[in-house]
Amino acid sequence: MTLNPNQIRTQFPAFTHHVNTIFFDNPAGTQVPQGVIDAYSTYFSRMNANAGGFFQTSRATDEMTDDVRQEMAYFLNANTPNEIVFGANMTTLNFALSRALAQQLQPGDEVVLTRMDHDANVAPWLRIAQDHKLTVRWVDIIEADCTLDLDSLEAALTDRTKIVATVHASNAVGTINPVAQIAQMAHAANALYVVDAVQSAPHIPLDVQAIGCDFLLCSAYKFFGPHVGVMWGKHDLLQTLMPYKVRPAKDQPPYSWETGTPNFEGIAALGAALMYLKTIGAQQRTYYQQRFPAFSGDALDYKCAMEAIRVYEQGLVTELIDVLQTTPGVRIYGITDPARYDDRCPTVVFTHATHSAATIAQYLAKKHVYVWSGDYYAVEIMRRLGHADDGMVRVGLAHYNTHDEIQRFATILRELLA
Repeated sequence: MTLNPNQIRTQFPAFTHHVNTIFFDNPAGTQVPQGVIDAYSTYFSRMNANAGGFFQTSRATDEMTDDVRQEMAYFLNANTPNEIVFGANMTTLNFALSRALAQQLQPGDEVVLTRMDHDANVAPWLRIAQDHKLTVRWVDIIEADCTLDLDSLEAALTDRTKIVATVHASNAVGTINPVAQIAQMAHAANALYVVDAVQSAPHIPLDVQAIGCDFLLCSAYKFFGPHVGVMWGKHDLLQTLMPYKVRPAKDQPPYSWETGTPNFEGIAALGAALMYLKTIGAQQRTYYQQRFPAFSGDALDYKCAMEAIRVYEQGLVTELIDVLQTTPGVRIYGITDPARYDDRCPTVVFTHATHSAATIAQYLAKKHVYVWSGDYYAVEIMRRLGHADDGMVRVGLAHYNTHDEIQRFATILRELLA
């Protein structure tokens, strides 16, 4: 273990204000370090202005936005910062993307979706399918371990397939999908590939070049930042597509995709979240730089940060799954073989034989352990697994969580289930 969670936690005010609280609700939104809070307020006091002006605060806003766009490009390994689009959140950006792509589609064209995805990577495509008379083909899951059925994906691809949309890491069962392989399959069918990376961004290194996708979307509030969405797209596609926009807005990407005045204070805070991660990466270079021989400088720091986080969190999720597997009446959905933990993120869902998910979540909340119950907008997989009505309990870990918190969670959970 190279990360020091005790040192990390000192940077997050939430742990000072909520001393006895266990934040296991991270897939719905992480806590933020002090630097993010400071950047948000500093924007208003030092550079609050709209973009494109000749005066100092406007120029400072432009410079800040350019800087954060560059940092996000390093984080994702984009070819250019002009491939980085800021928006309200992943969902809003994906609706904009689906509407733009729909203009190039014809009735009878096909969109491939999965039974694993969050509805933010389902509903936008269902809507354009309805509006433009497209055919939707579904990719199933393998129920035993809640992984994507790649044979089902292969069967769904035809000469009419135009778009394949999948999640990178499931916000429910935690599965990390083989996105590079899926990209190859999609492109072999001459289709575009759209990746929802909302749940992978906080947990593993991201590299859009290695994945080979055409678009990738995430939300900063899931990786220790503010409520800002990010979309990466290949520059030629961003340039060719015609997103809905006002007439005075610039025609070239990324500006043509950023509808209205951006959330500049949020972008400034996103920059601080990235600096937080980059600082971790600089501290972890000694341990992890050999794993990323193709990277250097800022891009290397981000890769080292996320690899350190991945390794530390794998230890946490190993203990969490052990705890749940040894709790009578609990059933975990997803990968539980330790040899395959590289194929999952530290998000675990479970049910109990006699207690509902809501009952468990409510009891834990009273004991200051924050988890989620329900479907968390993962509508399709809850239906597929037979839990559409009550959902499941979701425990989502982050790198500021500790082994001690998992043991406290175990004690409290077993008090209820005894």
